[in-house]
Amino acid sequence: MRLILVVFGILFLLAGLVWTLQGIGILQGSFMSNDPTWMWIGGITAFSGFGITVLGLTTSVATKKA
Repeated sequence: MRLILVVFGILFLLAGLVWTLQGIGILQGSFMSNDPTWMWIGGITAFSGFGITVLGLTTSVATKKA
């Protein structure tokens, strides 16, 4: 479960960064270029991805007593 959270968190973080850079206009060649809407969507996605990654890294694994 922790690995899944970390992997998805990093993927969300990277996608959010790309969308933010496209919305700002640094990455060109897409319909998202120079569109402030994608800057906000990307920022929210990147922030969420960061939170998911931190959650995955800090959750403890429950130990099973037998």
